[in-house]
Amino acid sequence: MEKVNVHEKLEMISSYWDPKIAGELNGQHVKLVKFKGEFVWHKHENEDEMFYVIRGSFTMKHRDGEKKINENEFIIIPKGVEHCPYAEEEVWVMLFEPAGTLNTGNTESNFTKSDPARI
Repeated sequence: MEKVNVHEKLEMISSYWDPKIAGELNGQHVKLVKFKGEFVWHKHENEDEMFYVIRGSFTMKHRDGEKKINENEFIIIPKGVEHCPYAEEEVWVMLFEPAGTLNTGNTESNFTKSDPARI
C-alpha cells in the first residue's frame, strides 16, 4: 500500500496534455494531468472515462453541446461519445480509465501518449 499526495504529484508535471499514471486498481489507471488550451476531438470505442477536477475548471465539448466542469466536480464520458476537453487556463485533472486506454482514443495526433510514465 502506498499513500499518494495528489498535489505533490501534480507539482511534478510540467507539460500539458501529458497524463501520468499515479495509481492502479482493479484494471483501472488513476492518471494525473494538466490541461491548457484545446485537445483533439476523439472517442474511446470500449472505455468510459472519468475526469475529476482538482484545481481550476475546463469545458468538455461534445457533439451535442458542452459542459463546464469546475473544481471538485467530475464528468464521466461514456464509451463511444466523441469529446474534446478545452481549458482556457491551467487545470489539474485526475482521470479514471481502464489500463491501456489511449489518451487520444481513435485519433492519432501529436497529443497521443501511448506509454504514459508513472509518477
